[in-house]
Amino acid sequence: MRDFCVRYTGDYLDVDGQVTVNGGDIALDLYEQAPWIACDFLRDQQPQRNDDAYWANVYSMAVKPNHVHQANGIVIFRPWVKASAFAEGSDNLVVIGRAGAGCDKIDMAACTAADVAVFNAPDTLTHATASSAFVLMLALAKKLPQHQRMVREGRWDLQPQMMGDDLPGHTLGIVGLGKSGVELVRLVQPFGMRSIAYSPSADPLQAAAVGVTLVDSLEELFAQADFVSLHARLTDDKRGMIKRQHLRAMKPSAYFINVARGELVDERELVEVLQERKIAGAGLDVFEHEPLPVDHPLNALDNVILTPHWLPSTRQAARQTMEAMSRGMIAASQGEIPANVVNREVLVRPGFQEKLARYAVNRRDALAS
Repeated sequence: MRDFCVRYTGDYLDVDGQVTVNGGDIALDLYEQAPWIACDFLRDQQPQRNDDAYWANVYSMAVKPNHVHQANGIVIFRPWVKASAFAEGSDNLVVIGRAGAGCDKIDMAACTAADVAVFNAPDTLTHATASSAFVLMLALAKKLPQHQRMVREGRWDLQPQMMGDDLPGHTLGIVGLGKSGVELVRLVQPFGMRSIAYSPSADPLQAAAVGVTLVDSLEELFAQADFVSLHARLTDDKRGMIKRQHLRAMKPSAYFINVARGELVDERELVEVLQERKIAGAGLDVFEHEPLPVDHPLNALDNVILTPHWLPSTRQAARQTMEAMSRGMIAASQGEIPANVVNREVLVRPGFQEKLARYAVNRRDALAS
């Protein structure tokens, strides 16, 4: 039996070193079947008492060379994995698990060059992400924040001025017809909406089979849709893909929703469009820079619903995600390739194969013999 050290990034912990995410349930119980796995956290990344700057900087934290040295597997919550993480070598590190679908904060080329496989959990947040977009659609259409404010301020006299919209007969425009985009289409089907999508890699026949019409350009989608919902993955070529001309092509009655990545959007232009009331409103779970500063102009707008990059984080999705992380680590600890490896080119590299082979001794058939 060969020990395999798994380390979770320290942002899973509170100031007392206790797991706070999902009520403490991050599927560590699955390791009971793999006694050769030693699990701990990168504790220098956990919040410290009286550190008022921690949450302002949590999204800029990064894995460091000493972290790479002490682990055979690392599970990433928020921190970056940059090329600098491997500055002192990577002989011990075999795999990195990204607890979610997005891997835009991980330097894949650097991981591959370091003979480190990166796996993620691409499907566990599909429904949670789509339903988050859907609830933002409904809340915006029904003007939920404004209704709540009327009650809290005792302004029932404003009832006649506050009329919302229903979804039937309106057009949903999806940018990126991946799994969460398709799931959103499924969710809105009972509401009699027309669904269109801009997704260059999508198959028109498969899109039609789920009730979606593909359009040829972002301009066409933004001009037609009553609700635009972003579901694209963030890659270098998509950074800032939603520009001034797209946002200003929207109807004055239309709403913009982003549960994907803030960096997909020209945020300054989005703010101006909302300030000028060129569109009806927006629902945003993600931002160009996170956490969103308290004095950011978006916080001053009453036609925007803002959530802290956390709306899809449900108990069920979190458990499924963390189970995927544990299973991936268990696989690697037995010399097997985890599911959902993102940088597939690493799998043929002799350096990675040699690392993985060290742990074949932990396979159940090997232990039995």
